[in-house]
Amino acid sequence: MVEIDDVGHAGFQKCSELSVEVANVQYFEGGSLIPNKSPGRLTFADVTLERGATQDRDLFDWFQDVAITSSGLGLTDVSYKRNLDIVQQDRDGTTLRRWSLSRAWPVKFVAGDWDNEADENVIESVTLSYDYFELVP
Repeated sequence: MVEIDDVGHAGFQKCSELSVEVANVQYFEGGSLIPNKSPGRLTFADVTLERGATQDRDLFDWFQDVAITSSGLGLTDVSYKRNLDIVQQDRDGTTLRRWSLSRAWPVKFVAGDWDNEADENVIESVTLSYDYFELVP
């Protein structure tokens, strides 16, 4: 389940891995052949959420607001960045983990393949970019 500020709750069947990487900064001192290494900037990977298509338009509307606002400007108005929690639950609905993403916004929306002859449900996905995440105790 995902809880999004000003959007509400949305159920998802799949969430890509949350990942963060620390850059490895190398520098050489005084002609040394052995590099000194230090931690650098953090890079947070985008996260993709997938679910069966529903009548709910909240996520698409949020994506559309961002797309219209940023068209031609190359930036996203901060009013469209939202805090959200990704809540991992077991089959009984008990919360296992809660990840909090700060200042997230949709960068991609996929409506999914549509085949009238197939029995499968249409799977839609949204990819979010964000500033950072935290594991909530």
